[in-house]
Amino acid sequence: MVSINEVLQTLANIVDQGSGHSIIELGWISRVKIQNHRVVLRLELPEFANTRRDIIVREARQALLSLDDTINIQVELGTPSSQSSSNAPIGQAGHGTPSTSNTVQAIDGVENIIVVSSGKGGVGKSTVAVNLACALAHSGLKVGLLDADIYGPNAPTMLGVSDLTPEIICSGNNQILKPIQSCGITIVSMGLLIDKKQPVIWRGPMLNGIIRQFLYQVAWENRDVLIIDLPPGTGDVQLSITQAVPITGALVVTTPQIVSLQDARRGLAMFTQMGVNILGVIENMSMFIPPDQPSKRYPLFGIGGGAILAEEADVKLLCQLPLEIIVQQGSDRGQPVVIAQPASATGQVFLSLADKIKFSLLKT
Repeated sequence: MVSINEVLQTLANIVDQGSGHSIIELGWISRVKIQNHRVVLRLELPEFANTRRDIIVREARQALLSLDDTINIQVELGTPSSQSSSNAPIGQAGHGTPSTSNTVQAIDGVENIIVVSSGKGGVGKSTVAVNLACALAHSGLKVGLLDADIYGPNAPTMLGVSDLTPEIICSGNNQILKPIQSCGITIVSMGLLIDKKQPVIWRGPMLNGIIRQFLYQVAWENRDVLIIDLPPGTGDVQLSITQAVPITGALVVTTPQIVSLQDARRGLAMFTQMGVNILGVIENMSMFIPPDQPSKRYPLFGIGGGAILAEEADVKLLCQLPLEIIVQQGSDRGQPVVIAQPASATGQVFLSLADKIKFSLLKT
């Protein structure tokens, strides 16, 4: 018959990859009960670790069977008790009763917050967010990037860090996520915490919890600006962020296409209703530039959509980004075009955009 001490010592060998701590140290095993030849464990995982639940259960079973292959092992799945989202262990906020406070709270060490949004997916919002962050860093600012596109976190791939896992420092209710460094910026993303093929199937309260942790339980340190890459649309994540933090301004990304404009209008209307300052509109994929004929320009998605949207909303059309193959190639290789080929047409537009944004920040 195994003892509780033997069970705990064995389970202490199961280590969470992100924090480097065992599931015992992290408090994920809340109860151990032994009766006759039966061992009952209660496993309470934080949100980010739920994607690895089956792996942890399998490892726990294998570890305990190595002690005694005749015992019957039962693993109960529980939910951590409701905690304040401002000091909960990484990934645990959002369980139980979610925070519904609309109080705006600044992020320690972050001077300005700019959100990058789009009404629909596929318009290049994340490409804009990543390259703008890199361009602002190139201009001399200290920049952080929060990839808040929980369901489709692409920023790690674009920055070449998708195989890295951020370190969790401290323990218990004082856990802090240490951002990954790449291309002169710091980044936090759900894509750094889950397996590449693992879908995120979460509802509103859980999304709210992880977003607040990315805002307040990350060692952003001294950032002149934090760029937040929002998911497309006007859903729970957008609402959580606009209600949680003091946003310096919003950027709305669209293509010239009419369908894209229809959705972008909804995004602009949301920010207006929430009282968020709109810095301007960014028209992406305005003209296709063939790699073998760089002097040519082809309006594959129409002409003037960004200008129409900006005029309707009485905001600035900040730039028109061309469509170049090198942008896609650089993103797939983890080399943003503004870093890999700053002299390209797209790279120059991003650098000019960064100058405009930096100037607007200096005026605030």
